[in-house]
Formats: sequence, structure tokens, C-alpha cells
Amino acid sequence: MKLGIEIHALGGPTAVVSIGGLRLLTDPTFDGPGKYRLGAGRELVKTAAAALSPQQVGPVDAVLLSHDQHPDNLDTAGRRYLAQVPLVLTTAAAEARLAGSCRAVGVWEHVDLVRPDGGTLRITRVPAQHGPDGTEHLVGEVAGFVLTGADLPTVYISGDNASLDVVRAVAERFPTIDVAMLFAGAASTALIEHGHLTLTSAEAATAARILGAWQVVPLHFDSWQHFTEGAAALLAAFTDAGLRDRLTLLRPGDHTAVVLDSV
Repeated sequence: MKLGIEIHALGGPTAVVSIGGLRLLTDPTFDGPGKYRLGAGRELVKTAAAALSPQQVGPVDAVLLSHDQHPDNLDTAGRRYLAQVPLVLTTAAAEARLAGSCRAVGVWEHVDLVRPDGGTLRITRVPAQHGPDGTEHLVGEVAGFVLTGADLPTVYISGDNASLDVVRAVAERFPTIDVAMLFAGAASTALIEHGHLTLTSAEAATAARILGAWQVVPLHFDSWQHFTEGAAALLAAFTDAGLRDRLTLLRPGDHTAVVLDSV
């Protein structure tokens, strides 16, 4: 029997992931509702606070930060929270800007964390493309992650990725993905005139099929105004694709535990 994973969704891209006796946090966003000015007349609007405060989340072993340059992935309170975290795994660009406990991990490189049971949790940085082809210079560097370990489910955390080619590259490197945490929402802003910054619901269903994921837990489709597709669209897309039984939709504050039989 593989040990399980518990995912506690806090809203937007933020979730507490408990695996192998370790607690990880994805993309900390703890601010209340409000507007974030991005320059050139652009802004992002947060519509709901996180389900838990930083104090309620408490200590974690590491933060998996997909990127720091957009407030919907790291807001003001999230930045303050990083000061109490022993390790933040992220991009080279984020490490340069944030310093502190941030550690850049190259694409396909990994970091091993010691588990309380004496084993290790391997965290591999995988690629992510935060928009259509050719927009990398506009959106900046982004990271995804894959979690692996003996007797643990293999977990893919996509980060802000809009490319199915990236998903295929991850599937080639990791032919068994048990749980896929896909950042969805079909995010759209004035920065990119045509195309989305994250997966559409239909693309998330396609990604699930490419990965062969046994369970899919979408994140980053609520709590911000620039998401154009929410829970209803995800449910419809996975139902249409015949993958409804693989989809777990969490509202902010919800959590799920996944335990898988060894293959």
C-alpha cells in the first residue's frame, strides 16, 4: 500500500500538501480581497481571502513557489510568510529577487527532503509555460514540481502552465503520475491579447489523460477575477472527457486524502 497524500485547498494556487510526514505549501496568497496595480493600466483583483491565515497554517517544511512576479501566486502577506519558512524551492529569477531561504532549482533537477520515517521525499523541478508560445519574455520564469518517494504517490504540481507540450514532457519523464494538481481557470489578462495564462478546463482534462493521472485536484481557478472558467466548467469538461471519476474539486477550506494501492 502506498502512503497517502492530503491536500487542503486554501483558495487560488495556495494549498497545504501533507505527504510522507512532511508539510508543503504551494504559492502563498494570504491577502484579503483587493486590487493589485501591475502598471500600464493593468490590475489583478482578488475576490476572496484564503481559507486559513498564515497563523492557522502554521509551520511547513518547505514552500513550492511556482513564481514570485505575479501577486496571484505570491501576494504581500505571502511574502511575509516566506520569512518563517526554512526552505522555498523556486526559480532562479525568484531566488534573485527574494533571497532569504529561497533556493533555485534548475529544470529537471531535484532536492531531497528527509522524511520523519527516515525516507526521503524527492522534489523535482519541471518546466512550466505561463502562456502561449512566444510569451515567455512577457510572463517570466515559472516552475512546476513533481513529488516522488518510496511508498509515496507520485504527485505533479503544474504551477501556472498553459502548455500541453509541457505536460507531455512531464509525462515522458514521469510515466506514472498518481495525483495531478493542475493550475486551471483559463486565466486571461490584458498582458496577453490572445490565449490563456493557465490551462482551460478542456485542456486540464486533456492533461489528465496525457498524464494518466489517477486523481486530479485542480487549483488556481477561484478567488481571483481574471479566471474565466471555474468549478462548473471543470466538472463539465471532465464529464465530457469521461474522466469525472478522476476529478476532485475542492472549494477553499476543503481537503481531500488520497491513498493508492501499490502497482
